[in-house]
Amino acid sequence: MHDSHQPRDAEGQPRPQVRPGRTSAPGPAQALPSVVAPRGSADHGTERTAPPAGGGAVGRLTSTVDRLRRELTRAQAQADGRALVELAKGILVERLGVSPAEAGRQLDTLADQSTLSVLELAADLVNQSSHDRIADVAREFMASAGEPSVGVRLRSAETGMLGASDVQAVAQSVLEHALRPLGAQAVAIWAANSDQSLTLAGSAGFSDEEALRWRHVPPGVPVPARRALTERAPAAYESLTAAGLPSIGQREFGGGRLAVPAGAGGRITGVLEVCWSGRMPARSQSLQRQFEALAELCATALESRPATGSGDGDVDPQTTDLLELIHDLQDPCLVMRPDLDPAGRATDYLIRHVNPSFEDFAGRPRSAIVGARLLEAYPLAAEPGGLFEKIEYVLATGESFRSPAMNLSALVDGVPLTTRASVSVSRFGTSAVVIWRTEDGAARVASLLQHAQRLGRIGGFEENLHTGEIAWNDTLFDLHGLPSNAEPIPLEHLPAHAHPDDEHTIGRFLRTLLHHQRPASTAFRLQRADGIARHIRVVAEPVLGADARITAVRGAYQDVSAQHWTEVALAATRDQLAHTEQQAAERNRLALQLQHAIMPPSRGPLDLHDLQVAVRYRPAEKDHLVGGDWYDALALPTGQVLLCVGDVAGHGIEAATGMVALRNALRGLAATGAGPGQLLGWLNTVTHHLTDNVTATTICALYDPRTRALRWARAGHLPPILLRDGRATELPTVAGILLGAIDQADYEEGEIQLKAGDTLMLYTDGLIERRDRSLEESLDDLLTTAGNSDGLTELERRLDHLLRYSSSDTDDDTCLIGITVC
Repeated sequence: MHDSHQPRDAEGQPRPQVRPGRTSAPGPAQALPSVVAPRGSADHGTERTAPPAGGGAVGRLTSTVDRLRRELTRAQAQADGRALVELAKGILVERLGVSPAEAGRQLDTLADQSTLSVLELAADLVNQSSHDRIADVAREFMASAGEPSVGVRLRSAETGMLGASDVQAVAQSVLEHALRPLGAQAVAIWAANSDQSLTLAGSAGFSDEEALRWRHVPPGVPVPARRALTERAPAAYESLTAAGLPSIGQREFGGGRLAVPAGAGGRITGVLEVCWSGRMPARSQSLQRQFEALAELCATALESRPATGSGDGDVDPQTTDLLELIHDLQDPCLVMRPDLDPAGRATDYLIRHVNPSFEDFAGRPRSAIVGARLLEAYPLAAEPGGLFEKIEYVLATGESFRSPAMNLSALVDGVPLTTRASVSVSRFGTSAVVIWRTEDGAARVASLLQHAQRLGRIGGFEENLHTGEIAWNDTLFDLHGLPSNAEPIPLEHLPAHAHPDDEHTIGRFLRTLLHHQRPASTAFRLQRADGIARHIRVVAEPVLGADARITAVRGAYQDVSAQHWTEVALAATRDQLAHTEQQAAERNRLALQLQHAIMPPSRGPLDLHDLQVAVRYRPAEKDHLVGGDWYDALALPTGQVLLCVGDVAGHGIEAATGMVALRNALRGLAATGAGPGQLLGWLNTVTHHLTDNVTATTICALYDPRTRALRWARAGHLPPILLRDGRATELPTVAGILLGAIDQADYEEGEIQLKAGDTLMLYTDGLIERRDRSLEESLDDLLTTAGNSDGLTELERRLDHLLRYSSSDTDDDTCLIGITVC
């Protein structure tokens, strides 16, 4: 939990704090800047170096600004409610005739008895005593919904308007008290001009650039406010984007949009425009009356106070010219107006505008600068000879100020950040125009540094070894799991907050840093107070004094838990992958050995009766693609010769073992004397039931040496090729489904009469498959290549010729059998 009153930066983030008794003394990098001669001196346009102010003065000024800012925030949050309660007390004083103190006690007692809060009861009393539109709306809504908060919201908006200094403040009060509870994200108050144009008198919820862009709407532009003025009635749009109308905030708030005429006594002076990013609330008579009551409040503000725009200054022609002038400047530019006390003295300067080129050298967004006072945004400008005095001098004398190199300072994470810039200050009417150009790009560097620390989860520290003072930034408190108001942990106590196994590592880090006075870094496991362990990397360097002795240590902690666990996961994955690769390599080695044991890659001519048989086997190019191609040529007891070739689907050990099972099964079945069709039918049943999800293609042929008749059947395999009389042709195709696809299958048989000199080729698809052509085209190429080999008399040379000139490109294994009739 962060302390609700802890000082915060412009983006609402808590500032790094220096704990009581542990405040870092200003080092050389924190020295105060050189300052310009004070106003009234003769050489106000030149610089001279003033001695740096003490750290105590800077600290007091910073603390004062932070305290006043907190008090102002609390006061603004309580002011509207307090005013409403005081009104209710006045009513009780008038009705009961009691003192104000007694009226306050009566109000508390009535609130307790009615189970309402004091604020809700006060709103109810004011509504009962009033006869205005707000009272009517509140009573009507309470009667229908029983919700007393409507009156509180409207009365709070009214009291906020009464205490507001301009229409801009009225817009902010209306948005916060009355419209945000209805889901609205932004509001604009338009002033209607006599020439039918519109002026943005006040706004809240929009960016400064958007408000500046829409500060003036010429006549004839069809914005929602124009329709409300023309029809003198509310104009509602369920979706501004769908309506296709231009208006302020149309990109960011393209949802519901409501424009309500603002006027009193029959005269319309402006328009209240309410913006939603999503759908607007369902319209009802009660809700419409609330918006009309708010529009009446805005009309009162437009009539009683001069419009001040949307935080971008008055809309008089002179200011408009100034804004147009600074809009195109390439250097950062600020427009300020004096904030006067009752005696007419300038106590501060309100930053009313910045141009699009403005870039805060401390890395803060422009929205944090516009609307702030000079000493709130840049407290160190109050130093003697600083920017505050220069602006005061220029506004008092009208004489411009120029400095080619002036020090500008701001507080970043509680530490002064100084940059040098060429500065120009000029008077324009009652405003001061300040232009600066930084020399070192400190604004961009500071912004990048803040984002880098946030994204990298890096927290910085500095520890004074003589005084024990320690400075941490907020990221470091988050890394240690400590609240922002906790005591920082000294380096010497770091081992007590680390894992016991890391004590030696931290000891070596501290010896290198403190004893040997050398930069050091290490990684350790931080044991946080909330029980969470984080992996932290710390890097630090010694700061040496003039006597070469160590005086302080500065460095940074980085949460590397995500990186550590990623490395652990990667290491585990690498180990698992290595183990898996080892297993896969072993399986492939076994599959390859099994395949080579049964089918050697090359087998010399084999004579079976009057047949000469030769085999070529080409394995896949990659070891892990060991396939299931197989062949067999066997003389059977019946006197016939079994010729077969097959291809088991898949690769690896499963394909190799499947190949062995089918080859041995076919050998056993062939001994029965059955024909090739019957053999394949039985082999299909074996494949379907006795193997694990194996499918295969095959050709089975039986050759009878007595008659030279060849009977054959195929199970989804490519047909054999016959080379006869110098021509290569396919054998007629017979029907047959691949093995293992279904339980029972029938296979047709084909028969051909061979003669001496015929050569028969049986092969697997690895011989012809290509990725870029059809199977028919590949078969045509094979027939052409086989026909060209007819001039080769030796069978083995023909097989080598087919392998060498085959057009396959799939890296699959290939089996080729050649049978020549002698």
